[in-house]
Amino acid sequence: MYKLDKPDNLVEMLEESIARYSSNEWFGVKSKDNTYKWYTYKEIGERIDNLRGGLGYLGIGNGDAVGIISNNRVEWAIACYATYGLRARFVPMYEAELVSTWEYIIRDSNIKVLFVSKQEIYDKIQHLLHGASDLVHIILIDGDVEGSIAELERTGKKYPMKSIIPHPDDIAGLIYTSGTTGDPKGVLLSHGNISSNIHAILKSFHVLNEKDRTLSFLPWAHSYGQVCELHTIMRLGASYGLAESPATIVNDLALIRPTLLISVPRIFYRVYDAIKAKMSEDGGLPLLLFNMGVKNGLKRRELAQSGKTSILATIAFTIADKLVFTKIRDKFGGRLKVALTGSAAINPQIAEFFSIVGVPLYEAFGMTEASPGVATNTPDYNKFGSCGKAFDMVTLVIDRSNENEEGKEGELIIYGPNVMKGYHNKPEATKDVLTEDGGLRTGDRAFIDEEGFMYITGRIKESFKLENGKYIFPASIEAEIMMNKYVEQAMICGLNKPYPVCIIVPDFNILEKYAGENNLSADHEKMIRQDEITSLIKKEITQQIAGKVGSYEMPRRFLILQDVFSVDNGMLTQSFKLKRKKVMEKYAAEIDALYAD
Repeated sequence: MYKLDKPDNLVEMLEESIARYSSNEWFGVKSKDNTYKWYTYKEIGERIDNLRGGLGYLGIGNGDAVGIISNNRVEWAIACYATYGLRARFVPMYEAELVSTWEYIIRDSNIKVLFVSKQEIYDKIQHLLHGASDLVHIILIDGDVEGSIAELERTGKKYPMKSIIPHPDDIAGLIYTSGTTGDPKGVLLSHGNISSNIHAILKSFHVLNEKDRTLSFLPWAHSYGQVCELHTIMRLGASYGLAESPATIVNDLALIRPTLLISVPRIFYRVYDAIKAKMSEDGGLPLLLFNMGVKNGLKRRELAQSGKTSILATIAFTIADKLVFTKIRDKFGGRLKVALTGSAAINPQIAEFFSIVGVPLYEAFGMTEASPGVATNTPDYNKFGSCGKAFDMVTLVIDRSNENEEGKEGELIIYGPNVMKGYHNKPEATKDVLTEDGGLRTGDRAFIDEEGFMYITGRIKESFKLENGKYIFPASIEAEIMMNKYVEQAMICGLNKPYPVCIIVPDFNILEKYAGENNLSADHEKMIRQDEITSLIKKEITQQIAGKVGSYEMPRRFLILQDVFSVDNGMLTQSFKLKRKKVMEKYAAEIDALYAD
């Protein structure tokens, strides 16, 4: 149906890159002396060859499943590409996951060989070796001991096995979506699915080349990190330094000095809040220059859209850029030419701010079932607030047949070579999302403007109706609320109620400062129960969204929480999506109390 660009599989793609860029640095690993040690394409390629031989020696072949439980590391990529070279399937899992979830995925995907990062994980999962699943071997990555990956690579060197070139329809791997309800679903992605996405990404970002470098901190167990970062960098012949940990990202950025950054909105929100707080704290001339620069940066953009310029605006911006904005760019290493954000919507004001200060930020949209890229803004076309235009060979359709209101919005349906083959062992779930003519129902409410830019306005299933029949689409309201400096997280609810209410997790760093200045308790539990804090939050949010939402969409009451929504407490998925049902269940009594009088 689709004429795929060559190479149309990850094995040939890898081998071309190793041959073409053999001396290029590929992976950087942080050393104890706070420097990075780099490994070339040739060095990593030899280890991939050896491990492929080792896996072949263990009997792995066409269609078999190889799994891994590990954070990003060199061995993750080596295991991944070695598996592909045997026409086998690679199944990644998160280290920070429930043991029951690991067990479910191992059984559901029929994993035969499992790589685990450390002994602690090995001990938790080894019982599956005793006939409870298809699992035959667990390979330890840390250390050079019996049954380790180091030993398996040595075995593979003795018994080499040539790579087998897969067909584009062969399944490259299963990526399990954590989902907000029910068991995880194994998304079947083929070599053609993934390779088509890589080609489309590089066409959209043709400014990238083999000299580019990124800092890797998004998990490769997720489709966004795996395809857009791991595989795309490999195809480029470029390099990535592995972040030591989430806590060291700022330091690692300075060491790596990336030209490309693949991230999520949360990172940029954190930096933005820190910048605003620092400017307010410094005050005086730094704050004056900062505000002058942003104001004139916006003015220059507006004038440029109509082909005009302003000498005064340019001079004012240049001064601020040299004295203030260059320091902001230095926080990212000072060399960024592309920063891509996905996984969730980013507030357009934040995206525009970073572009003004010289951090070119482009919002994209994707989903695991679409390999994952669907649409993106690029250096050639960029409209803040949108998800950009459709990728090469991807067609976007807005289905209004099931909409509850008239207008330009409806469910987004995706057509293209990136659409998954289905959900593993879940024919009914597959049937629910794949149309008869090959489209992928996203469940997202969207519209496309006259220039072809696509906008996501919320999840259809996350919408709810008030008792007066009005529909609320909470995502856009929540995104606006989270722009407020006092707010860390927000969730709107109110199904069949007279009005919506809002659950707030405050930014306690900012709130503590306010409490100290106003002689209030700084203890988090006591703080959120003080009338002054409740009044402050309500006032701030009301002012934040006034005029931006309808009167019926305005939350009237607020529940302020001490505990942040996280993966660990089950309120967020591994891709940081809110599990609304879980939140509603946990705080049902408190939410009901908001409507008590």
